[in-house]
Amino acid sequence: MANGRRKKKRLVPGVEQALEKFKMEIATELGIAGSANTWETALEQYKHEIAAELGIDTYIRQTGWQNVPSALCGAVGGRIGGRIGGNMVKRMIEMAEQELARKG
Repeated sequence: MANGRRKKKRLVPGVEQALEKFKMEIATELGIAGSANTWETALEQYKHEIAAELGIDTYIRQTGWQNVPSALCGAVGGRIGGRIGGNMVKRMIEMAEQELARKG
C-alpha cells in the first residue's frame, strides 16, 4: 500500500503503472504536477494548494494530515479527485470515440 491508502483491485492486472503515468500526464496538462519529480510529490504539493484555497493549510501544517477531521480531508480529496479524475474520464471518452470512428 502506497502512502497508507488501500490497494484497489484492478480489473486488468498490471495496469497500475499505466494508470499512474496517465494521472501524471493529466496533472501535468492541468498544471498540477509542475516540476515535481514524482506523482507523490506533485500530489502532496497540490493537496496543500487546495488546503490553502480552502483556508485550512495552516491548520494542516500545524496538526498534520493524520489529525485532520474527515470532512476537511474529504473537501481536499474531492477537489483533487474531481479535477484529475474528471479529466481522465474525458480523455478516455475522446479516445474511445476516436477508436469507434476509426473502426466505423
